[in-house]
Amino acid sequence: MGLNEIRTALKVDLKKPAAEQPGLHVSRPCGIQTASLADSSRSPAYAKLISTVPFNGTVKNGEVVKIECVDWTGGQIGNNDSADDVKNVDLTKVHYLSGPFEVETAEPGDVLIVEIQDVQPFQEQPWGFTGVFDKSNGGGFLDDIYPHAYVGGLLLQPIHEHIIDNKKGI
Repeated sequence: MGLNEIRTALKVDLKKPAAEQPGLHVSRPCGIQTASLADSSRSPAYAKLISTVPFNGTVKNGEVVKIECVDWTGGQIGNNDSADDVKNVDLTKVHYLSGPFEVETAEPGDVLIVEIQDVQPFQEQPWGFTGVFDKSNGGGFLDDIYPHAYVGGLLLQPIHEHIIDNKKGI
């Protein structure tokens, strides 16, 4: 009896703009103006994935699936060691969510338990970033101390490469 390959429930294309990909939706945090659902010229914006957003697929109860996602900016930050991407990020096109998915046998009002078993970077883009917004583009709660944009690149490795072996340490 061999291992079964994990089904990919949502696949993204890193060469394609996030707004053009099915299954990716922009969520707006409180306080940011959102597009009307009737305005089809803009990407739909949701405070959360609500029941009016069509399902992107179906997952069986208990099934393990892979769901790919983009970074919260939808790919606006490049791996180029420049803070210009963070300084000029379009904050009206952020907070991308992958989904939603229908869960077989689930009924409205059910509480679902989702277990994240692993988080991995894409093999073709094994990096991430952290940064500080420029004061002129939203800033942050420390923008009096840090008024200018800053970005730091991170080389990511899958979680399973850092599992602690109780006999050998890390």
